[in-house]
Amino acid sequence: MNAVSAGNKEEWLALFAQDGVVEDPVGPSGFDPEGTGHHGRDGIAAFWDKAIAQVERFEFTMRDSHAAGDEVANVGTITSHLPGGYVVDTDGVFVYRVGPDGLIRSMRAFWEVDRAMATARQV
Repeated sequence: MNAVSAGNKEEWLALFAQDGVVEDPVGPSGFDPEGTGHHGRDGIAAFWDKAIAQVERFEFTMRDSHAAGDEVANVGTITSHLPGGYVVDTDGVFVYRVGPDGLIRSMRAFWEVDRAMATARQV
């Protein structure tokens, strides 16, 4: 969350294993029409450029966190401040799995595009 909030792409990418996968959201979306996820550092970097870099500012509000084994599921809201003064709240469950080296093997974000877009407002 800190690297994303700071807009630090390289710091964020360094958190992922070379063969890491990002599914955000899980399933087909405008960010991933095939719904297969963004694979490897190049794929994850392309996801950053397509999704994260387009947001002016992020706010993370995690209401709960459930750790089990090598995974954690965070429950919360990501507020995205977009160009033109628009704000979107994305409620979801964000699941991370790490390897023995502490690097992220997978990040899976469960959220609904239509539900998030219904919160869009200009501030």
